[in-house]
Amino acid sequence: MTLQELRYLVALADKGHFVRAAEACNVGQPTLSTQLKKLEDYLGVTLFERNKHQLRPTPIGEKVIERARCALGVIEEIRQLARVGHDPMNGPLRLGVIPTLGPYLIPCLIPAIRETFPALHLFLREDLTANLLERLRQGRLDALLLALPVRGDDVEAQNLFDEAFVVALPAGHPLASNSHITEAELAGLNVLLLEEGHCMRDQALAICGATSSEQREELKGTSLETLRQMVAAGVGCTLLPQLAANPGVGSVQNKMVQIRPLVAPAPARTIGIVWRRNYPRAETVKGLAQLILANLPPQVQAKGAHAGGKERGKGGGGLATMGRAAQIDGKANDVVMLPG
Repeated sequence: MTLQELRYLVALADKGHFVRAAEACNVGQPTLSTQLKKLEDYLGVTLFERNKHQLRPTPIGEKVIERARCALGVIEEIRQLARVGHDPMNGPLRLGVIPTLGPYLIPCLIPAIRETFPALHLFLREDLTANLLERLRQGRLDALLLALPVRGDDVEAQNLFDEAFVVALPAGHPLASNSHITEAELAGLNVLLLEEGHCMRDQALAICGATSSEQREELKGTSLETLRQMVAAGVGCTLLPQLAANPGVGSVQNKMVQIRPLVAPAPARTIGIVWRRNYPRAETVKGLAQLILANLPPQVQAKGAHAGGKERGKGGGGLATMGRAAQIDGKANDVVMLPG
C-alpha cells in the first residue's frame, strides 16, 4: 500500500468517475484502475461498487477512504511544517472565498500580495459558506474569507473588517430622491434576494424583516450581478454589500442603478479569515490577514480592538450596535452587525 494509491482512492471518491479521477491525478485511466485494484487486492476488500451507471464506495470503502484522507492530511501537514521552517509566506495557499465578497475584494489585494509576498501562490475557490467550511475541515482548503461568525471548536477566526449594506434601486424609483432609506421604507419594497444557501440571503431577510420567503413574492438570483441586472431592469430593489456597490463595479451602468445608504445605525456584516485549529501554517494565514488589513478599500472599516486577534468560531446571534462609523458615499453612518 502506497501514498499514491491512497491519493488515487481519495480522488475517485471525490470525483465519482474513473476518467475524471485520473485527470485530477494527471495519470491515465488504466493506471488509476490498476493501482486501485492492487490496493483492493492488498487489503482483501472491495472498496467500490461498480456498474454501468454509478460508482459508489462500499461500507468498508467509506471507512478506508475516511482514514486515507486523514493519512494524506498528516503527510501534507509535515510538508507544510517544513515549508514554514524556511519561510511562512512561501508556497501555495488554498484560499476559499464567498461569492458575495471575492469578486469585489480579491482584485484589490492581488497587486499587494504579488509585491509583498511574491513567493506566495494563492489558489482561489469561490463557493457557498457551508461548502467552504466542509472543504476546510477536510483539509482541501487552507483558509477562508467569509462573513463571521462561524460555528465549531475546530476552527479559528480573525475579524478583518465591517462592511455596511446599501440599497440598490432602479433608476427613476420614487425613493431614489432620498438621501437615505429607512427600514420602514425598505419593508415596503419588492426586495430581490439571493437563492438559498447564501449567507447574505439570511442577512438580507434579517434587515428586511421577519416575513418568511414562503410569504414573500420574490425573485431569486444566483449572484449579486444577477440581482444588479434585475434591479436595472426595474424588477425590484436589492441589498448590496458596500464593496459590490462601489462606482465602476459590475456590468450595469451606474445611472441605471441608484445606490442609497440605510438610515443609521446601518446594518453591516463582519468579514473575517478562518482556518483550522492547529493548522501548521497559521503564521501564513496571519501574515495574509495583516496584508489585507493594510490594503483595505476605503469604503470599509477595519475591526478596531479586535483586529489582529483570534476568536473561536462558536457562532453568535442578534444584532449589536457599533460605535465606529462606516463610510458610505463619503458620509459616516453608525453600523449594526449581523450574524454571518
